Amino acid sequence: MIFEIDNVELYFAEKQILNGVYLKAETGKIIGILGANGSGKSSLLNISFGSLQPRHKLIRIDKKPYLKPLFKYGIVTYLPQQNFIPPKMKLETCFQLFKVELRDFLHDFPEFIAYKRTKMRELSGGQRRVTEIYIALNSKTKLILLDEPFSHLSPLYIEKIKGILQNKKKEKAIIITDHMYRHILNSSDEIYLLKNGSTKLIDKVSELEDYKYLRAGTL
Repeated sequence: MIFEIDNVELYFAEKQILNGVYLKAETGKIIGILGANGSGKSSLLNISFGSLQPRHKLIRIDKKPYLKPLFKYGIVTYLPQQNFIPPKMKLETCFQLFKVELRDFLHDFPEFIAYKRTKMRELSGGQRRVTEIYIALNSKTKLILLDEPFSHLSPLYIEKIKGILQNKKKEKAIIITDHMYRHILNSSDEIYLLKNGSTKLIDKVSELEDYKYLRAGTL
């Protein structure tokens, strides 16, 4: 599957946030989006998902235009920055609801065995985030959008999630953004920099310094 979003124009009031944005993702690759806070990364993911309507956009999948919000087609799963699983829901129930195998999750994260019947609000922030990331990555959809997945995770959880990402990209197109840029650089096959409302496909990591996303000498 090849996903493209093109010619995005987004305004808040009269302030232009995104202008002529293009981004491409495809099965077998993890696409990372980097950019300063407030550059529009989350907005771009919301537009791709269909929960935010810009002034203009063009979405194509395998070169076919999709005019309705993408979530209506059952093609995409979106992990927002905030928790999306109801806090009163038990761990085992949320896996049933999203039709993801709890058994596989407990195999990868055996420390959760003791929490099968625990409500989500009783888990730590990191535990809730791991659960939601795992459910998103193991959904039946072919396009996965992950907004700040590494935030609030311990180093051990981050490394486990990176491994799952590499496995799941074999069957899914994955777009990921996070302010923890080193994890994006380590995990992604291609990087887009979002700056001044537009995207730039990064050919060399050193360009992140050239475009002043990173300070000179950071890399």
